[in-house]
Amino acid sequence: MTALIAYVMWGVFPIYFKLVQSVPPTEVLVHRIVWAVPFGALILHVRKQWPEVRAAFGSPSTLFWLALAALFISANWFIYIWAVQQDEVLQASLGYYINPLMYVLVGVVFLKERLRRPQVISVLLAAIGVSYLTIKGGQFPFVAVSLALLFTLYGVIRKQVAIGAMPGLFIETLLLFPFALAWLGWLTLLQQAEFAHGAPSTSLLLVLAGPLTVVPLLLFAIAARRLTLTVIGFMQFIAPTLQFIVGIYYGEHLTAAHLVCFACIWAAVAIFSVDAFYQQKRKPPRIESAGA
Repeated sequence: MTALIAYVMWGVFPIYFKLVQSVPPTEVLVHRIVWAVPFGALILHVRKQWPEVRAAFGSPSTLFWLALAALFISANWFIYIWAVQQDEVLQASLGYYINPLMYVLVGVVFLKERLRRPQVISVLLAAIGVSYLTIKGGQFPFVAVSLALLFTLYGVIRKQVAIGAMPGLFIETLLLFPFALAWLGWLTLLQQAEFAHGAPSTSLLLVLAGPLTVVPLLLFAIAARRLTLTVIGFMQFIAPTLQFIVGIYYGEHLTAAHLVCFACIWAAVAIFSVDAFYQQKRKPPRIESAGA
């Protein structure tokens, strides 16, 4: 249930960014970072995970990887916020459909992994879909590919660090915190900050950016301890599916090129998921943990 709630929250996240559409994406990003820090600290206190944070700060290599991860995830957040505010929710959802397939490509290119036949078919279908959208739609799906690539790089980097999901996110946002706070202070001095000069309801919504960032990750971390990778693999497509529905709800135009592209992606996802399911079934049962 906790994993389902997490994926549903991620799936309807575009609604939140629509509610703060009057706020520039840079300021929304800044608030997402700033308010995630105190809320994350509260969660760490409740879960008694401060020793893990202290251990990370005692390791220069861990801090290096987390700082690099912070750059990738903040870029991912910014593009996602911008995309939603620019009525590109469909592209954003496409990016998160592509994401698992992007992991496969990274494994092949950088880790020299060999692909199984279903994986090859999945990657080819995704490539055909994106290519068709690029040619017939008249533009390269920059948002989708950027979101998928940045999140894949973020995931690969985080695999280099032996740290739980919540402590890792806390340190990442903490490293970004001084820059975000300085930017927010600068906007306030220039009287351009919506938080200080906008409606009280907008200010409250911006504060909520912190909990809305931290809570789904916390729920996912709890669920990942109990669920197999197969179940998580299937459930991860809940979020982009809901994002797709949200995009349609907000009136984004679904062209024929979009339909062909999404049809290819959905077919690729189906093949990829079924293959992952059977591969997992062949392995001996074991307890999965997200390290949280």
